[in-house]
Amino acid sequence: MPLLNEEESLPELARQLEDVLQRYAPNKWDVLFIDDGSTDGSYREIEAIHAKNQRFKAIRFRRNYGKSAALGVAFAHVEGDVVITMDADLQDDPHEIPALMTKLDEGYDLVSGWKRKRHDPWHKTVPSKLFNVVTSIMSGIKLHDFNCGLKAYRRDVVKTVQVYGEMHRYIPALAHWEGFKVTEIPVQHHERKFGVSKFGMSRFLKGFLDLLTVMFTTRYVKRPLHFFGAVGTLFALTGFVTDAWLAVEWFLGRTSLSNRPLALFGVAMIIVGVQLISIGLIGELIVKQHQEHERYSIQERLQ
Repeated sequence: MPLLNEEESLPELARQLEDVLQRYAPNKWDVLFIDDGSTDGSYREIEAIHAKNQRFKAIRFRRNYGKSAALGVAFAHVEGDVVITMDADLQDDPHEIPALMTKLDEGYDLVSGWKRKRHDPWHKTVPSKLFNVVTSIMSGIKLHDFNCGLKAYRRDVVKTVQVYGEMHRYIPALAHWEGFKVTEIPVQHHERKFGVSKFGMSRFLKGFLDLLTVMFTTRYVKRPLHFFGAVGTLFALTGFVTDAWLAVEWFLGRTSLSNRPLALFGVAMIIVGVQLISIGLIGELIVKQHQEHERYSIQERLQ
């Protein structure tokens, strides 16, 4: 559970978590708070919670590193067979945990929450919907809400998926590309009771840039020519067809190439296309040189 300046939310959140987890899995659970450089009294609240129940544990960063860093450190430390993540602002409902667990038991490796009815202002919900549509199309996995903090994972997922930078938004896509079975279920979403959101509008621009990073470092990291070659071929063909059409027009005496900027456009498209294809080929040479270090996601083995 990553958190930043959620001092007022923590006592109620801890009570809800203890109530749900103790009823669902008596004495078989732990809660790990990741204090991402809070500047209020959040860590004091965590210490008070820990003093009452030592199943509540914590890791405290010296400064704010971001949600991906918090989740990455948490994933490295967890030991349970099932891992639940959620935000600490009381907008995610701990009472959804049993439903997530039930869905996991159907054979899935990652179950993501879907905030079908969000209690957030329009300037967060509208860009979020656009973000989810674009991510769904580009990642190839059909989810309504990639960035919902409430998720359930099997241990293999959190030990396989590498989370860094701002990649927490794309954990379902990363897991899907690693071969894990991913799905989602609708979950309850509450209005924020205390404090303010720690995320601004800039996260959406960063999110789309991170999506490109994810695609390059997963889907195309071993086959860069498939991306650069496809785009380069499209550019080169566009330029070739444009210039071929102008050449026919010139041959028939219908136009003069000296006053047609479109001819220069065609040449430029051909040059850019060839350059992109060349970049893809260079990338393929680099991949081939380092292919002995390739990592595969293994589900099980018999020996």
